[in-house]
Amino acid sequence: MDIAFTSVADLKHMIDAKELSIVEIVEYFFNRIDELNPKLNVFLALCREEAMEQAATQQEALEKGVLQGKLSGIPISIKDLEMTKGIVTTLGSVVFKDRVPTYDSVVVERVKNEGAIILGKTNTPEFGQSGTTENKLGDACRNPWDISRTAGGSSGGAGSGLAAGLFPLATGSDGGGSIRIPASFNGVFGIKPSQGRVPRYGGYGVPASNHLSQSGPMARTVTDCALLLQVMSGVDYRDPTSLRLHSDDFLSDIEKGVSGWKIGWSSDLGYAAVDSEVLKVCEESAKVFELLGANVDEVDLGIEDPFHTFFDIFATGTYASYGDLLDQHGDDLTHYVRSTLEYASTLRASDFSRALLEQDRLKRRMETFFDDYDLLLTPTMAVTAFHIDDRPSTISGKEVHEFWGYLPFTYPINITGQTAASVPCGFSQSGMPIGLHIVGPFGSESKVLRASRAFEQAAPWDNNRPPIT
Repeated sequence: MDIAFTSVADLKHMIDAKELSIVEIVEYFFNRIDELNPKLNVFLALCREEAMEQAATQQEALEKGVLQGKLSGIPISIKDLEMTKGIVTTLGSVVFKDRVPTYDSVVVERVKNEGAIILGKTNTPEFGQSGTTENKLGDACRNPWDISRTAGGSSGGAGSGLAAGLFPLATGSDGGGSIRIPASFNGVFGIKPSQGRVPRYGGYGVPASNHLSQSGPMARTVTDCALLLQVMSGVDYRDPTSLRLHSDDFLSDIEKGVSGWKIGWSSDLGYAAVDSEVLKVCEESAKVFELLGANVDEVDLGIEDPFHTFFDIFATGTYASYGDLLDQHGDDLTHYVRSTLEYASTLRASDFSRALLEQDRLKRRMETFFDDYDLLLTPTMAVTAFHIDDRPSTISGKEVHEFWGYLPFTYPINITGQTAASVPCGFSQSGMPIGLHIVGPFGSESKVLRASRAFEQAAPWDNNRPPIT
């Protein structure tokens, strides 16, 4: 068995059966990181000494029969937007390149409490502000299917590392598509939870009021992702926006399929330009759900491109959190952060109020859609992963914004606060992964995971390996 691409369940079985020790597993992944990370730039920081010490301690507990925890012995990566006690946390910024927090974010607390072994902090664009992973800390994070191409962002290190077999689990976060973009570009699975499902205390630096972002899990399989979401989710009163929802058992119904469900398919949401090859693969993937017993209808949601609504909220939150850096560290900031802050500085209260009103309208439109449908399917991305520093300005003959035009399907779901996942569904002729976007009603993570698992079984993807491996 190839440990690099072994599921969490199989790793735990190997540990319990004493086929491999926890120390051997962790050592294996660090050896693989040493080999491949220089080519991919997945990590901003490694925790080798701490991880090996924890592995030895857990192995001793296993020998004594007292090892507990849903993730005991399982290596994990943490996106470098999460505060980690005693581990450098840069937020992808040279401004914070030497910061070592004195506390953990709630996400890190929870994975630690369940025994996960942190290998390191994964690469992210500055403050998570880009759909690709470039910053001033080093080289861009690269895609293991073609290292000349982007890994996506902002959870680019997580997506690249999972695809390359550097760890079996990863935490990400998603404020405009930042879990789903790298999941699609790298051929792995990731889910953005409903707004408030996962508390954000200690995440994303010193954030303003959160209207868009959620931490969430990424993995190579749906069940592994569901397990990590189980650990991450649930109310935390240090975060006033976290939901007091009952924390579902995301694994209990995951094998029950989608028979009888009513599912909507939209190729463009009424406004998006989509690469023809991506569209063809996603259309064929949507038909798989008919074979699984669901009714799939082509739908028109009757919405216009909500990008300006999204970006005004996004930019205002960025400015509230980091606007002071313009004067103090303007030359140290990346061009995309600086331009966002400068744009936000021109916005008026009326602009922000209008954006919040439009957010409410879009939420209501999506709520009424899900009165009639169980799920919505779209492509995850309008294109496959493109060459670094070569963002598409046209897609299918239509001019698009170079910075945001390739992700027209993800940011609307951040506006509405619903849950959505990206599942690998095929490859382009050039061998780059393509993702199918599965969107559910607010609070329906179990339903989205169930549909994703049904698709995974009908069209397995985990046996695919990037050439770098």
